[in-house]
Amino acid sequence: MFFHCMSLSLTHTCNILFNLIVFVGYRILAKKGEGTFSEVLKCQNVENRQYYACKRMKQHFDSIESVNNLREIQAMRRLSPHANLVELKEVIFDKKTGTLALICELLDMNLYELIRGRKHTLPEEKCKSYIYQALRGLDHMHRNGIFHRDIKPENILIKDGVVKLADLGSCRSVYSKQPYTEYISTRWYRAPECLLTDGYYTYKMDIWGIGCVFYEILSLRPLFPGSNEVDQIAKIHDLLGTPNQTLLNRLKKSRHMNFNFPYKERCGISHLLSNGSRDSIQVIEVMCTYDPEERPSAKQVLRHPYFKYLRDADKRSAAIARNASTNEPPPVLPSKHHQKRLKIAKKDGDSLKEMYFPKATTRKQLNESVLDMPSKPLGRTLPKVGSYTLPKIPIATTKAAFSPRLPSLLQQDSSKKISNTPSDRIDYGKFALPPIDKI
Repeated sequence: MFFHCMSLSLTHTCNILFNLIVFVGYRILAKKGEGTFSEVLKCQNVENRQYYACKRMKQHFDSIESVNNLREIQAMRRLSPHANLVELKEVIFDKKTGTLALICELLDMNLYELIRGRKHTLPEEKCKSYIYQALRGLDHMHRNGIFHRDIKPENILIKDGVVKLADLGSCRSVYSKQPYTEYISTRWYRAPECLLTDGYYTYKMDIWGIGCVFYEILSLRPLFPGSNEVDQIAKIHDLLGTPNQTLLNRLKKSRHMNFNFPYKERCGISHLLSNGSRDSIQVIEVMCTYDPEERPSAKQVLRHPYFKYLRDADKRSAAIARNASTNEPPPVLPSKHHQKRLKIAKKDGDSLKEMYFPKATTRKQLNESVLDMPSKPLGRTLPKVGSYTLPKIPIATTKAAFSPRLPSLLQQDSSKKISNTPSDRIDYGKFALPPIDKI
């Protein structure tokens, strides 16, 4: 009897969903995932046959005003479009049932699904690209006054190498008043200020979460897998060391946390991450700085030398897109032959001047070899030309070459009419000055 009632309720729910989606022109295909406040369905548009992700809210809404006031919808509308944020396509609200569904673009998987069950680690260049794109999306959010508050591998989606941040249901305004909700982000990716205070944290908590995600996709294991709040803090102190008393006193805004932590030395992340480069370890340690005031912003992390190649690639692609929009030829990039010569020159310590102008070692010699004309004539020499006197031109034949002169205003007789000959026909209006007030 119990199973029969449960099957009837599930059937009733599916029928309501099916009627809702089909009514607005979408067909449900499969279920992608489920969270505390929503579930994600894969659907297809009936008209254009395109696939989308349908995020159906479990909460019921009474009016369209409450839907428009939803923080996630407001944030996605403000932040769209951006290459590293999931785009909101359509908002569907059924007044009869109070059901709300968000139609978004569909991606293949998230970062957790990408690394789940893998036996071999991903190449570091791929992980670098994923984190770089996630930081770009995060920087766009922070510059627009919004921080995510729930950064984790499940909320970072990927398709064809393109990474996009998703699930803005927990986002808040950077300028909103503290304290915020205490238990907001997933425990493993929760910053120390979120663990030690009663909601006194800032957008810097997102940077901590990105650092934890970077370590996880590099090593295929979480950085701080705490079983509870106390164990989470203990695991952070085991790796980063116990903070000084000044920092603890500044963070001491929690009534339920005991701040008598045992002293532990900092051991760092380098001994845990054997397959990471020195720069990648440095970036993780910078993002996972204990003190939130010393933790860098997303823009500062993007300027790290570790991401220089990706920054240059973005600049080149932006320049090509700009030139394509203005119908200008794209910038000439160095050929493979020149790139090879540049690498050889850089390896041997040669300069560009020595490589392309081997004989010109000084600035003076360089100018003489490239810019100056040759001192000797090239090819066959021509005989010298003697002096030659031009014939005199009679004055009568050059009368038409002279331009007419303006008659003097003092000598001009007002009663005398000006003849209409071509040499004397002058339009005095062309020489009149404009009024002063119109200059």
